[in-house]
Formats: sequence, C-alpha cells, structure tokens
Amino acid sequence: MNRWKTESFARRYGTVVVLALLVLAVGWSVASRAERPPAASAVFSEAGLRRVGDYLRHEITTGRLPGAVLLIQQHGHPVYSESFGMRDVATGDPMTADSIFRLYSMSKPVTSVAAMMLVDDGRLSLSDPLAKYIPEFADVKVGVEHPAEDGRTALVLEPLARPITVLDLLRHTSGLTYGFYGDSAVRKLYAHSDMFDGDFDNAEFAARLAKLPLAEQPATLWDYGHSTDVLGRVIEVISGQSLFAFEKERLLDPLGMSDTAFSVADPAQRPRIAQPLPGDWFTHPVAGLSQPTFPRRWQSGGAGMVGTTGDYARFAQMLLAGGTLDGRRYLRPETTALITSDQIGPQTNIARDQLYFPGSDSGFGLGFAVRTKPENAILPAGEYRWDGVGGPFFFIDPRDDMFVICMIQSPSQRMRIEAELKLLVYQALDRRG
Repeated sequence: MNRWKTESFARRYGTVVVLALLVLAVGWSVASRAERPPAASAVFSEAGLRRVGDYLRHEITTGRLPGAVLLIQQHGHPVYSESFGMRDVATGDPMTADSIFRLYSMSKPVTSVAAMMLVDDGRLSLSDPLAKYIPEFADVKVGVEHPAEDGRTALVLEPLARPITVLDLLRHTSGLTYGFYGDSAVRKLYAHSDMFDGDFDNAEFAARLAKLPLAEQPATLWDYGHSTDVLGRVIEVISGQSLFAFEKERLLDPLGMSDTAFSVADPAQRPRIAQPLPGDWFTHPVAGLSQPTFPRRWQSGGAGMVGTTGDYARFAQMLLAGGTLDGRRYLRPETTALITSDQIGPQTNIARDQLYFPGSDSGFGLGFAVRTKPENAILPAGEYRWDGVGGPFFFIDPRDDMFVICMIQSPSQRMRIEAELKLLVYQALDRRG
C-alpha cells in the first residue's frame, strides 16, 4: 500500500488503530487465499442436499419446528432453495419464501455495515471516542464488584481507564452489556432499570444507557450487549437521519431489501410473519423488543429488524463479493476484509468469559463472528456468521464462495439446529473434483 493510500486509510479508520487493523486484515486475507482451494473444486452433491432437506422435514414432522426457509447459494446462484412446514400452525398458513422473520441479532451485521459505510465516507473513524457523538458517555463509570465488610458484594463505580471508541462498539468491547442473561451486579441493574419504559427513540435510549455503569473497562472483555444499539445512534448523529432512513437510503433500497425494516407497518403484510410453535417463545421481551407489529420510535440496530430470506441473501451476496453487488459498491474491498477478520485476537489482550458466544474456534470481527481455525476438519477457517435469538442464522464461506441462510422462529431449538444443519451442509460438499 503506497503512502497516499495508507494516509487515506488511516483517516478513515483512525491512526491509533490503523496499523494493527491492517496487519490483521492483510494477514487474514493472505492466509485465507493460501489455504483455500479454488472455489470451483467443491460442488454440492444431490444426495447431500437431499439429506439437508430431509433433516429440516424431520424436525417439522416430529413437532420440534413449525417451519423454515433455507437458501444455499454458491458462485452467485442458488443451489438449494426450499420452504418447509408452516409459517403459522394456528392458521395453517404454509411457509413461503417471502415469509417475514424477526431477525433479532441478525440486525447487528446490517447496522455494522451501515456504520462502516460512514467510515468509508470519511465521516467516522474507528478510533473516535463515543462521547464525540453522544456526550452523555463522557462521564460513564465502570461497575466493579468488591467484597464488603458484611461479607456481601458491593458494587463500586470507577472511572474509565480510557474512553469507549467506535471500534469498541463494533467488536463488543465497550463494556455495555445486556440485562436479560447473566447474574452480575451490573446486569441486574440493567434488568431493573427504566431503559425500556415508554415510547422512546434511539437518542433517549442511549442517554438512559449512559446513566448505568459499564460491566467492565472498555477493550478488556468481549461482552455481548447494547453496543450495536448505541452504534445506531452514532449513525443518526452523523447522518442527521433516523437509523432506518439512513439504512434505507444507503443500503436497503439500493440492495432491493424492500421487506427489511424495524416493524411490519402494513397490516396487509402481517399474515406473512412467521410464528413459533405455541409456547416456544420468551416469557418477557428480549432486549426490550415485543411484537414486530407494534409501532415504536425506538429503532434497535442491535436486535429490532424484521426481514425475509431473499432480502438477507442480497446483503450476504454483497459481502461475499467484497462489498459490491450488481455493479454498485457498498464497501471498499479493504473494509470488507477488515470487518470479516478477527479483531479480538490474542495480541489485543481482550478476554473471553464463559458467555463468549462465538465459541472457542472463533474470533470476532466488526459485526460478525469469524472462524479462526477449522473445526472437525470440515468447518473452514475464514467463515463469518451470526444469528438471532429467535432462531434465524447465516454463515458466509469465502473459501467455497457460498453462503447459507436458514430462517426459523424457534428460540428453544435454534442452537442445536444451527450446529446440526451447518455440518450437513458441509458434508454435502464434494471436494473430489
């Protein structure tokens, strides 16, 4: 990279982090090119794809899943696309390709890409302090549990060792957490706070979060939480638009993601919403989110979107193609390499606790889990992915030039189905050619 390009890259990504990020991105890119065979060497067998479909049919006939939509796309074309079972067992409506799903945390990659578009524009830097855009976070404190004299644990508020940055929001190292899982003192404060009261917008939600302590110092621990929601507010401040308006203008409409939004506003389209089996849902709203038909001012960039398989396929294909689709560029190639490479590796000294959802074989990029080492000699390094607590999941595999999207609404079965179905997909690949 010549001097002019390096200086331009540094302005976008922040001079404090640019050298480390370049090493990570370039190292991953070179390694992945050296490891993977030509994409054309792996093709899907018909028998293997039948086993994939049979697996989902069995899940439905045994009553563990109401329905599903599965898309496997390789070299830019679908190799398997099928709808299974029912969209709603109460009405008997069959599952269709245009069914609308609650995406939950599959919203996070969309918001992360939208933020990186602003980085490419030169309007946002990864090293920018969060307080530059949301001043309430300038004085946020960190909640640390210490033994008290009476033998119980006391929560002590300590100052920031360094400011929260945009990079922290993207890689979940901001110290912001969730209150619907875990039992730490800070998580309990989240769970019993007023952060979800009333009809608030992104600005008010960020201000409420800033009044609560962080769960740990920034850049010390991968902690899954409201980081991407706050990132959505940063997008609003910079763009002068609501999060949805910005994403619709710059990403969703150009990609043709016409069914992706923060609610299903049109009553005529609400029958298209996929429903879980009776009783297989949450006893309380997850991350403050309720029914997707409920109109609200809050646009949760971390978990609030709804969408279809076809919409998300456009998004996934754009990423797989290095940030372009149908002749239009959405992200620079180096930006795409950056967000899909591990940004919390050993050299960062960022810890991982027992709640580290990507798993022991994966790091985390800027909005995606990234597999850093092969698993079972089948699942490849370089694959990046994420899922939603309601059931949908996707993974993108540059080695085999493919992506897979499985849309389901089954919180109780999602982790098992994701693991089992992914293994079946890779077993369906024939590498003998």
